[in-house]
Amino acid sequence: MKIRLIMLSRTRRGEVRTLLDGYLARIRHYAEIEVTELREASDSALRKLKLEPSATIVLLDAAGKQFTSAEFAGWMGDLRDRGTRELVFLCGDATGFPESLRCAAKQKFSLSTLTMPHEFARVVLAEQIYRAFAILAGHPYPK
Repeated sequence: MKIRLIMLSRTRRGEVRTLLDGYLARIRHYAEIEVTELREASDSALRKLKLEPSATIVLLDAAGKQFTSAEFAGWMGDLRDRGTRELVFLCGDATGFPESLRCAAKQKFSLSTLTMPHEFARVVLAEQIYRAFAILAGHPYPK
């Protein structure tokens, strides 16, 4: 299963970038992962994304469904076991998402009821993806 993280705006803070890159490297032991950071959310930039119609597209949204880490791992394991080829997470910036991206998403997830900076939310997402794979593999990391 290929995982894509599509992020509106760049991750500018060095310490956040280091954390994010660390989790991405860990995820690569389990799955192919690609990160796309868009400078702007213009229609032309969004058209270049080329989202596959069969992809499972998840929008990170404060009003979305919440999971425990174990539930999230189960959800990802189910997708993997059903042969999902591509899982796309849409991570907004401080202003949210354009309507065209909101419409593309099949599901909406919330990382927390707490408000957090969008750059930090990216790290939380990457950590939870890694944690899900570790849970599925029976690795001691999540304990």
